[in-house]
Amino acid sequence: MKIKAENGNLIDAFNREGRSIFMKGPIVEEVKYDHNVVSSLSHSLEDSDEKRELIMDYPTDYVIYYSKKGKTANTYEVYVGETNNIGRRTLQHLDDDPRERKDWERLANVDEVKMLVIGHEHFNKSLTLDIENRLMLYLSSVDAVKKLNNRRSNSQNKYYTSTEMEKIFTKLWRKLNKQNQELFPLESIIREKAIFKASPFHSLTKEQSVSRERIMDKVSEALKEEKRGQLIFVEGEAGSGKTVLLSSLFYLLSTLETDVSMRNYLLVNHDQQLKVYQEIAVKLGLTKKGDGAVSKPTHFINTHSPNDPVDVILVDEAHLLWTQGKMSYRGENQLVDLLKRARVVIVIFDKHQTLTTEEYWEDSEMDELRESAKRQNNLIQLRNQMRMDADPETVEWVKSMVYDRKLSNIPKDSRGYDLKIMTSPENLENEIRKHVSDKEIKENGLSRMLATYDWKYIQQKHPDNGDEYWNVEIGDWKKAWNLQLKQSKEEKRNNKSLSWAEQPQTINEVGSTYTIQGFDLNYSGVIIGPSVKYRNGRIIYDPEASFNSKAIQNRTLKDHSKIKVADELLANELNVLLTRGMRGLYIYAVDEELQSKLLQLQKEKDYQ
Repeated sequence: MKIKAENGNLIDAFNREGRSIFMKGPIVEEVKYDHNVVSSLSHSLEDSDEKRELIMDYPTDYVIYYSKKGKTANTYEVYVGETNNIGRRTLQHLDDDPRERKDWERLANVDEVKMLVIGHEHFNKSLTLDIENRLMLYLSSVDAVKKLNNRRSNSQNKYYTSTEMEKIFTKLWRKLNKQNQELFPLESIIREKAIFKASPFHSLTKEQSVSRERIMDKVSEALKEEKRGQLIFVEGEAGSGKTVLLSSLFYLLSTLETDVSMRNYLLVNHDQQLKVYQEIAVKLGLTKKGDGAVSKPTHFINTHSPNDPVDVILVDEAHLLWTQGKMSYRGENQLVDLLKRARVVIVIFDKHQTLTTEEYWEDSEMDELRESAKRQNNLIQLRNQMRMDADPETVEWVKSMVYDRKLSNIPKDSRGYDLKIMTSPENLENEIRKHVSDKEIKENGLSRMLATYDWKYIQQKHPDNGDEYWNVEIGDWKKAWNLQLKQSKEEKRNNKSLSWAEQPQTINEVGSTYTIQGFDLNYSGVIIGPSVKYRNGRIIYDPEASFNSKAIQNRTLKDHSKIKVADELLANELNVLLTRGMRGLYIYAVDEELQSKLLQLQKEKDYQ
């Protein structure tokens, strides 16, 4: 039988197996996870020979799970897999795997474990592997899932039916959501989780994939030759996919089957990002709570001796490593101390996200670091910008404003990126609030207000003017700085593992670089405070107007001389804030000359 395609040509309406090429929805069959899986599936599918064949004889994906009743909600332990023979694979899990792995032993001995078997008429090996990987990506981001089992990352490249994967998966997830909304929440909810954005199960771009292979080869070589203090330096600007690459590397290294157990550590000097990585590691069984495998650099340095080096240390946001002593850290440079304690150190670095004097690198030190990595062919550069869904001209406009200190015409973005100058802080807040309704969050995700650190904020101390909170104040408008609004015990418990932007009450706060760095927003409203001015046709940075003491204090160099580096650090602060929004950026400037120039450019853009 022939049908007419979009181009007018006649094509076959059936594939080589005689099946219709018109794609139907996925098949999902739920049965009890036990030795009777085959007979249970046969019984439930006895009314349809086609469905029975797709489930029993073709490649399938499957989800094995059981739930525990909690005080407020159920929690789940889940295993995701794919197979060419669901009957044989299930018996292997029940009879063979428990001898080798405790997670399978537990699943084999718990009552009421269920199994979802997923089939589709277009499934082949590559497509089921891709669906398996996407299920891992989504389920690892579900709050109710406390343990997720698998031991591989199976994202595929191009294959015969690869273009169908997204459509099939969306239909599948919607079907699963109808069966169990607790275990399979709406896609839009999952995609806004910080843990989703840092998951190791994202499909890598070609640039990321090549970089990961190169790094793994370097790690393997260093371990075989028993090298020590090898530095792999990965650099890229905001939105270049550094975090996903690092997370993927950590998962891959932690699940490698080797003769000797590898000792791998993931370190980050950022409280919000640390929470995300710790949750990922515990949920995927890569580490146990409290074992320090995911921690801050100071904790690692203080608990590990150079005499017993670990295998691999991965450092996210390495531009936040301290380059001078500070309270609990008594060394002179955290990266130097980490290199003494590991065979391989992989750092993710962006010089434009160094924010404080204690993280500041002298030019000679940084050049030496990069050149050392380059000589060993260990310098990896990520060049693609993936966060801002904007034209290159829009991205360049932001970059030129921050670092070239120039304000040029605001480009009209062909991708629909919403870059807009607001007339007041009230209007900026209203614009952001348009994007936080239930419907908007489901469709577009999280949006928040941010500001340069130009208003006083002292942690664990109340303002001396009688206010309840430290506020960002402009005229009659004011909002509390981040992480201050009071929460009930239940809210604190629910928000414990959430990043600042994910917590519901933070729509009534203003975020700083210290809470938003490393995270994405869909729409960000940035208040540029008085530390950023416009004079004589150029942007200037004014340390006297900043309350960011960590950026404006003097920096002591190696030769013991003191210099001011605020001009560079305040530019980096502005860069971090202006590059958070994936779909839109709204700006209000406190400095009158800067605000006037920005509004002029907005007016010219509107009349184009």
